[in-house]
Amino acid sequence: MTDDAYPLLVFRTGDHQLLGGVTLSNVRRGISQAASLGYWMGAPFAGKGYMRAAVAALLPVAYDALGLHRVEAACMTTNHPSIHLLESLGFVREGVAREYLCINGAWEDHFLYGRLSSDSAGKPAVRAPGMSRTTASV
Repeated sequence: MTDDAYPLLVFRTGDHQLLGGVTLSNVRRGISQAASLGYWMGAPFAGKGYMRAAVAALLPVAYDALGLHRVEAACMTTNHPSIHLLESLGFVREGVAREYLCINGAWEDHFLYGRLSSDSAGKPAVRAPGMSRTTASV
């Protein structure tokens, strides 16, 4: 087994309905001890708190079981549900990556987030100097 990615599926308790997936990828050991967080949710299940619960359950595994120091995530600057999810779990907005990914044929800017093992999930998200707060309705 390699230690470079951990893809997981998210199922609903009770009826075992597949809801989505969450992945820790690009695991970097040595002096970094970091990984990238990615996730997706089926459209009928979005906005119901399932992904927040899945990511919240994964973070202690990332830090405690896998020994990671840092989990990173990126989301489109217009993806208000993902922005809210990451910030509600204590991820810190650290910057913007211009034209980070080509999505549906268009290069999209992404916010870059990080969360350290020493960060508390209950602590409000802060932003790197110069980053403004995004107001989102979800």
